[in-house]
Amino acid sequence: MKNRKSLGQNWLKDRDILLDIADHASADETDVVVEIGPGLGTLTSALFQFFEKVIAVELDDRLAENLPKSFPGKNLEVIHKDVLSLNLGELDLPEKYVVAGNIPYYITSPIIQKFLHVEHRPQKIVLLIQKEVAERLAAGAGDYSVLGLSAQIYANVTLGPVVKREFFTPPPKVDSQVVILEPLANPRASETTMSLIKLGFISPRKKLVANLAVGLKLPKERILQYFAENGIPENARPADLTIEQWANLEKSIKN
Repeated sequence: MKNRKSLGQNWLKDRDILLDIADHASADETDVVVEIGPGLGTLTSALFQFFEKVIAVELDDRLAENLPKSFPGKNLEVIHKDVLSLNLGELDLPEKYVVAGNIPYYITSPIIQKFLHVEHRPQKIVLLIQKEVAERLAAGAGDYSVLGLSAQIYANVTLGPVVKREFFTPPPKVDSQVVILEPLANPRASETTMSLIKLGFISPRKKLVANLAVGLKLPKERILQYFAENGIPENARPADLTIEQWANLEKSIKN
């Protein structure tokens, strides 16, 4: 079936890689997985090796219609809908479930934010995404981004295998990588801290003091006082601060 470029469809067909992704998605005490963008059903087939039920959310009407024909007798539920507009409350989900998928690059961040903030969060989110984006999600101090911090505040983030572009049909322009997010029972920082982080990254390459002075409309001298209270160097850039440092800085400013 011809792919639709507008939906970012690139088919992954290597059986060993698909089974590896499904294995990373498997989790104790759950046999239900929500698959995002099943496409031709290649990952769906691998997921059935580890899960009893697959709830497949597919936007493409052709694929949504054809998918059940590939899995007769399997416990497959197909939802023809945009995953970003999906109300999880409408699904018959158990207490514990997993999310997995080979997803278009352009909706990576919205999908991650959706499932990290939904009331009934999954045990695990396992996605095959653009390698560069996966690395940003799991980055450490010195390489932090708004995307990475917004994920790591709410989940443990680790990287899985790299999948070279030649394993896809048609091949995308970049390599992909599996990213695994395990939502935390309690976030590492507050929404107020996240708001401060966004202000700090107004201009990611500039010094943090300059960004915060503009964003908070405070003199640089005042910002530097807050830095000193929290052991943050004057020349620090937004990518340098850990979640704990951002949280402590937010408390100092609030107080």
